[in-house]
Amino acid sequence: MKKTDIGGQAVIEGVMMRGHNSIATAVRCGNDIIVKKDMVKPLTRKYKILSVPFIRGTVALIDSLIIGIKTLTYSAELVEGESEEEPTKFELFLKKVFGDKLDDVIMYFSVALSLAISVIIFFIGPTYVAGFLKRYTENTFLINLFEGVLRVAIFIAYLVLISHMEDIRRVFEYHGAEHKTIHCFEHEEELTVENARKYTTLHPRCGTNFLFIVMIVSIIVFSFLKWPTLYIRIISRILLLPAVAGISYEVIKVAGHSDNKIIAALVYPGLLLQKLTTKEPDDSQLEVAIASLKSVLEDEGGKAFEDI
Repeated sequence: MKKTDIGGQAVIEGVMMRGHNSIATAVRCGNDIIVKKDMVKPLTRKYKILSVPFIRGTVALIDSLIIGIKTLTYSAELVEGESEEEPTKFELFLKKVFGDKLDDVIMYFSVALSLAISVIIFFIGPTYVAGFLKRYTENTFLINLFEGVLRVAIFIAYLVLISHMEDIRRVFEYHGAEHKTIHCFEHEEELTVENARKYTTLHPRCGTNFLFIVMIVSIIVFSFLKWPTLYIRIISRILLLPAVAGISYEVIKVAGHSDNKIIAALVYPGLLLQKLTTKEPDDSQLEVAIASLKSVLEDEGGKAFEDI
């Protein structure tokens, strides 16, 4: 089985696939599948300095967030249609201030807000709660370990909660379709619904797996730190996030390109979490994922199996 760096993301009633040279977003609107393609290279391929190991992880994460929010917004507008409501005075004011760049401003604000909320929930919150454990022990390793376990528990609880939401479940079905299609391609089979249907919805390069690895790596990295004041802990966690993301990216990159049983065992817990974030798709959803991947492959020029 060959390995590829082509990957994607589930969106509203569709799938986005990203290759070395382009991004294709396929969305189902009734009986039709609308495919939108943009010629965009990852930042790690545009600039060599950003492709350096342990640096590229943070760059890829931010790049993926930006692309992800763009495609989610596009798919939502396509499925739900443009709003016919009159713009508010505040919206008119923003349009006047930022002009044609308003959409970009909103996108970057959304990325910053998403990162901020994630840091508060998964990093600042757990380190604050873990501070109460210092009343019972001075062992900083145990306190840091408790903080990490609490972080993982919050992450799992979050996935369990959203997996029961009907709209999210639909997105998770497209997530499963994305993974099945990638597996079919990596096994060098013709991209058909029949061929893709038989594969698993779990994939080692999934974003869920990456986030779980981030949680585990953060436990290891933060365990080497002492237990200073809350403000110092918060600052240290934020400053070390790029290092945690960088290490996690290298781990998942190796996992996605290796058949080693030891590596497979290490990432297995992350694969199990995908049982929450992926659901079995129907044939119509597989058709959308296949349409997206085929569109991306048109621009790969035979490099679909090369490393980024």
